Amino acid sequence: MNEPLRPYTLGEILDRTMQLYRRNFLLFAGAAAPPSAVILAMLLAMAAVVGFFARTGGVGGIKAHGVALAVALIALLAVLVPAEIGATVVSQAALVRAAIGTHFGQRLRIREAIQSVWPRFWRYFGLLVLQMVFVGLIPGAIAGGALGIVFAAAAAVRGGGLATGAAVGFFVFAIVAAALVAMVLLMLTYSLAMPACVAEQKPAWEAMKRSVKLSKGTRGRIFLMLVLIWVLSAVVSMAAYIPMMIAVVAISAMGRGAEYATAVLVISETFNVLANFTVQVLVTPVYATALVLFYFDQRIRTEGYDIEWMMEQAGLAGATATTGAGAMAFGPAADAGAGSA
Repeated sequence: MNEPLRPYTLGEILDRTMQLYRRNFLLFAGAAAPPSAVILAMLLAMAAVVGFFARTGGVGGIKAHGVALAVALIALLAVLVPAEIGATVVSQAALVRAAIGTHFGQRLRIREAIQSVWPRFWRYFGLLVLQMVFVGLIPGAIAGGALGIVFAAAAAVRGGGLATGAAVGFFVFAIVAAALVAMVLLMLTYSLAMPACVAEQKPAWEAMKRSVKLSKGTRGRIFLMLVLIWVLSAVVSMAAYIPMMIAVVAISAMGRGAEYATAVLVISETFNVLANFTVQVLVTPVYATALVLFYFDQRIRTEGYDIEWMMEQAGLAGATATTGAGAMAFGPAADAGAGSA
């Protein structure tokens, strides 16, 4: 690392994020690409299956082989959906690994970043499942139960009229808003779990608890970063969809008919896949890198990690072992010795 570790402001974190991103664009793009690549493969495979049955008799052929087509598509999804989940786990962990390595001046290749994930794949998978449960499933279930009570109470009230409808609308809005706020707060609370899991090789549950501790005092800054990332994602999406809109308008102006409608549909789906791929490759690494920088910033602020790092660089590993902050271990030796959660 060319510059000493120190606490960063939000502006400095964003600036450092873009520096790492520009200098290692191919690394980050390659680590972010697997989920979009699997989705693209899924769409192409589904199109090939539908096209195979369509060749036997067009729309009539598809209807005649409806059961076989459904079975083929279900079998295809049974293979590709787990592949998409696995690609997401690998991509998320590889991006964090790449961000940590480049932040400390390591020169990584895409293959190295991805291969470092495999020894602890199930640990990272378990972490993403826990995040999904705590951030989405639990608040959603509570909100769903509350909405069910509201609707049941409204159904029990007969002849309520406009007043009952207004009360139901108010409670529905309040419950949905509360659920969204809770999800955002929980997402911020557990946002540093993946960096902790990768950097410190902690099990999934321990990484969740670590994130609760480290994110205190900086969740507002992380939220501002997420808002900026959302704006960036919207801009990239709009830029990616502009060619699709131009192509659709041009084809629609050429004429009407089944062939033009089919062309519009194919072009729309193609550009939709390309737009999602563009957003995935260009925006996701920025988000992952910024969270890694927040993680180390909080360790410096709350645990004196900058002093620990300097002691490690000076060869005083025995002294740093007593800090309780956890060690970072990367490379083939560390990967071989690490078990799954």
